[in-house]
Amino acid sequence: MTRSQLITQIQEKFPDLERRTVEEAVYLFFNEISSALQKGHRVELRGLGSFCVRQRKERIARNPRSGEKFKIASKKNPFLKLERPSAPC
Repeated sequence: MTRSQLITQIQEKFPDLERRTVEEAVYLFFNEISSALQKGHRVELRGLGSFCVRQRKERIARNPRSGEKFKIASKKNPFLKLERPSAPC
């Protein structure tokens, strides 16, 4: 699902809200998650999962066309760990 699809679904569920208001709320939500992750915090959304930042190690990669090897620097990636669904009733 894309951000615009999310905005459309929220707007369909709450037709009394203006599209601009829904857009601002969705952008604010994602910006807050991004800001927290940049500061090194963990974000937990009950019923969905938790966002955190994982460090990827430096590694050697290969260009498939030329076969040339090169180094990829270590980097940090956002990661979402989904909660396990509860057992069916």
